[in-house]
Amino acid sequence: MKRIIALLLALSGFSVLLLAQGGELHIVTTGDVHGSYFNRPYVGAKTHPSLMSVKHYVDSLRAAAGPENVILLDAGDCLQGDNASYYFNYVDTAGPHIYPRLAAYMGYDACTVGNHDIETGHPVYDRVFREMQQAGIPWLAGNAIKDDGSTYFPEYTVLDKGGRKILVLGYNNANIDNWLSPELWKGMKHVSLVPFVRKRVKKLKANIKPDAVIVVVHSGTGTGDLSSIESQGLDIFRWLCGADVLVTAHDHRPAVVVTRKRCLVNGGARCGNVGHAVLGFRGNKVVSRNAGVVRLDKNAVDEEMVKAFDAEFEAVKAFTMQPVGTLDMPLRSRDAYVGMSDYIGLLHTVQLDASGADVSIAAPLSFNGYVAKGQVIFNDMFTIYPFENQLYVLKMTGQEIKDLLEYSYDHWICTPGEHILKIANAPDPRTGAPKWSFVNRSYNFDSAAGISYTVDVTKEAGSRINISSFADGKPFDPSVVYKVAMTSYRANGGGDLLVQGAGIPKSALSSRIVRKYPEIRDLVYHFIKNHESVDHALVDNRSVLGEWKFVPESVAQPLLQSDLDLVF
Repeated sequence: MKRIIALLLALSGFSVLLLAQGGELHIVTTGDVHGSYFNRPYVGAKTHPSLMSVKHYVDSLRAAAGPENVILLDAGDCLQGDNASYYFNYVDTAGPHIYPRLAAYMGYDACTVGNHDIETGHPVYDRVFREMQQAGIPWLAGNAIKDDGSTYFPEYTVLDKGGRKILVLGYNNANIDNWLSPELWKGMKHVSLVPFVRKRVKKLKANIKPDAVIVVVHSGTGTGDLSSIESQGLDIFRWLCGADVLVTAHDHRPAVVVTRKRCLVNGGARCGNVGHAVLGFRGNKVVSRNAGVVRLDKNAVDEEMVKAFDAEFEAVKAFTMQPVGTLDMPLRSRDAYVGMSDYIGLLHTVQLDASGADVSIAAPLSFNGYVAKGQVIFNDMFTIYPFENQLYVLKMTGQEIKDLLEYSYDHWICTPGEHILKIANAPDPRTGAPKWSFVNRSYNFDSAAGISYTVDVTKEAGSRINISSFADGKPFDPSVVYKVAMTSYRANGGGDLLVQGAGIPKSALSSRIVRKYPEIRDLVYHFIKNHESVDHALVDNRSVLGEWKFVPESVAQPLLQSDLDLVF
């Protein structure tokens, strides 16, 4: 048995001391699955990592170590990000949701709620919550507090593993209320995990007296300097007295930290890896702690699980293969990083057409998406627009629009030296960039349409944007209030472009919202379907979109292209 376990662990790049006496408890963790339920693609033949790979790995471990010595946990964000999750969230709602059934089939001991799970809305996550309860799987989020002080979801569960009492606590991201529309998290508020988690561990440990404590947070690993409420992992880890394992997620970055008293593990995203922590026991006392990240073989899957959920796969595939229309040109999201592009032009055109706003704000939400020229199917909608964001219209002054753009481009570019794009010589597991990657998140690289402006790369931050007029030639006035279309994520403060950039207090954002529309992906779908054929002229109408570019072009374009070549 120990040789089999050692082989499994060797694959992960970390070693574990197997104690001669006592035993070992293995904690396998997933997080940010984002709908990666099936190993097969809906289009083409290329397989990819999925929960079916995770099932193969954890069952191998259960066979080797004994099921009583293995815990399987998830750290949140399972209900958004793929065709399958969308289908069972919003299309096939008559029967049971697929995720609780998958979790039960795999034998998850507990799961944690993530911010993208809350973004699906009450009808979806309340339904999933009920079905998780029926399946006997705790869905945890102890920092989602109701008005009466109780928790909306359970905070913890106690597992009996081989006669050991294991306390598992789970918490959602603390920044949700700053990202999502209030109606999505109605009935709860999310409190900061620091110092909340430390206090709760101390109290529950005193009351329950467990043999080991595991804390699972849907929060990024972070830097440990208390600088980010979105990524509080190391902030918690630093002061998490009494806990043996901390599981982090959200940032899609695999991470491992091991000290004598505790360990931290983040397995990354979309089932490419799992986290694997090992607690060594002497009797019922933890005497060693170790952790690592295991890269999964996407082709090593649980074949029985594939068969068990084949009907669901075929239903999702049939739904997402339905024709929508045609494109007379390809859409490449990478083009959006160096200027106007058909990809962002489509989003801006849709937002302005649907809302009648004066200005549209949009960013490339698909990091390196590509939709080929020719027939468009519903599957392509997830490449064009991967998130379930609604379209909002806000009131903003001309000066606030300019300040938002200054903030956006300051996180996007730098004053020319070796580079103009703000990139670093480091891989990014969030996007798959193998070597060079953006310093900041590209889904916050907002450009504007409906106005004409330039971005002077030779000037310092705060003075780069020059707005000359509206697209139709009307003057643009910094003191006038305009209607601005943007995503619900941005309108609720996501990415800090409105609060830090435009200088609008967080408390004032809700009063700026004048209209709300359906999800942007649905608007894109209906736009293409109604036009039947979309060409370059339709999404690049300068009399509607205006024009923007980096200047001086002789300086900007060569460096921009060389930077783009590095990243891609």
